[in-house]
Amino acid sequence: MPATEVVVPLNAMATPRDTLARPIRDLRISVMDRCNFRCPYCMPRETYHEKYRFLGSHERLSFDEIVRLARLFVQLGVRKLRLTGGEPLLRANLADLIGDLTAIPGVEDVALTTNGVLLAKCAAELKAAGLKRITVSLDSLDAEIFARLSGGFGGLEDVLDGIEHARRAGLEPIKINAVIQRGVNDHTALELVKHFRGTGVIVRFIEYMDVGNRNHWRQELVVPSKELVARISEHWPLRPLEREYRGEVAERYAFADGQGEVGFISSVTQPFCGDCSRARLSSDGVIYTCLFATHGTSLRDGLRGGASDDQLLDIIRNVWLSRTDRYSELRARLRSSAPEQRKVEMFYIGG
Repeated sequence: MPATEVVVPLNAMATPRDTLARPIRDLRISVMDRCNFRCPYCMPRETYHEKYRFLGSHERLSFDEIVRLARLFVQLGVRKLRLTGGEPLLRANLADLIGDLTAIPGVEDVALTTNGVLLAKCAAELKAAGLKRITVSLDSLDAEIFARLSGGFGGLEDVLDGIEHARRAGLEPIKINAVIQRGVNDHTALELVKHFRGTGVIVRFIEYMDVGNRNHWRQELVVPSKELVARISEHWPLRPLEREYRGEVAERYAFADGQGEVGFISSVTQPFCGDCSRARLSSDGVIYTCLFATHGTSLRDGLRGGASDDQLLDIIRNVWLSRTDRYSELRARLRSSAPEQRKVEMFYIGG
């Protein structure tokens, strides 16, 4: 008697692992390619001017399309969702999307990254919709440097007001992401620490990375995290903390006097590709498997072409199974290749 074939439903299959045995656990969803800042290392003003063509509303995924894809990613193992941009708070009715995403069974965490300028107006609404925590990009508390690094858009006081409204709304822990460049804002790093120390807000310093193709990255502009740790420790002694979970990108240190913690994201000097479990979905529905990716795979085409959930799951699974990315570990070799391949821009897929 022939053996009975057992058919396993696609949504019941094990989490796919890429070619380096990394599972898919985190999905970063860009909801908007536009931004109200023009940060030189992300969207330099000379390129992204008033005549630059961003995506039209019909080109971006609708909320229903985002939720459908998020459900599929969760079936494949994703547990954490992060909304990014561009600037995600430019997307109208974002709280509605957050409410739908937090209701997906299996989702353990929904977070958001913003520049904070619009945060004061919507922090309470975002919290009520189910948003758990928030990260604010803030590179300096020096007003002149802030203006230079934001491209002259937005105001420092608006960002600080947004952070305070987020704190009052209970969007905690609040994290500050500061990209540090030598000779640009590295001399203001201690001011950030001093300002937020003891408030419950966690400052995280990010090594300047060669994301995209237009930020004129040079190795000599990188301030290694170890250097910042030493600088900060001279003023406020630090002790290292254990990682909270595998794949955590920040090295965390607690202040010895109990006044909170500070974090360091060291993609350049201490690459963490080996534990990377993040996928990225652009606002027009392209999946990327690395922040430094040179190509992606469209899911919008299938969504709008009548593909079934099983067909979309197959696409996502196959993209992840064939993933080989470890750019930060191979940076020197890849940058010296001729010609160097063009990478996707950060504003398009979020940080």
